[in-house]
Amino acid sequence: MAHNITLAALTANAIADAVAARCDGGTIQIRDGAQPATADTAASGTLLATCTFANTAFSSAVAGVATAHAITQDASADASGTAAWFRVLALGGATVFDGTVGVGSNFDCNVVTTAVVAAVPFPIASLIVTQPLS
Repeated sequence: MAHNITLAALTANAIADAVAARCDGGTIQIRDGAQPATADTAASGTLLATCTFANTAFSSAVAGVATAHAITQDASADASGTAAWFRVLALGGATVFDGTVGVGSNFDCNVVTTAVVAAVPFPIASLIVTQPLS
C-alpha cells in the first residue's frame, strides 16, 4: 500500500508551534538568487537584508499555520538586489528553515516590494510557518 499519512489538527499545530518556537529572538535573512535545495545546504545568493524576530516570534498555530508577530525591519539593508528567498536562523545562529519571498499571499514571506536597496530600511509584511494536515 502507498504511504498516506495525514495529521490531526492538534499534531500539525504542535509541529508548527515547535518550529516557530525555534525562531524566538532569531533573525530572517533575505537573499537573492536561487533558494538552496534544502535548509541544510549552505546559503547562496547575496545577503540583502536581515530582520529580527520578537522574543515570541509567532502566534500559536491554527490548522497547522503559525503567523509571525511583527518582525523588526532591517534599518539599513546590506545590499541592493531582488529578494527571492529567505533563511531563518535561531537565536544561536542555527538554521531553522528556508522559504520563498514575494509580494502577495502565494509566498511564505510577504513583502511590500522585492526590490531591496542598500542602506534603505527593508520591512517584512508577514511570514507564516505551515505544517500541512495531509
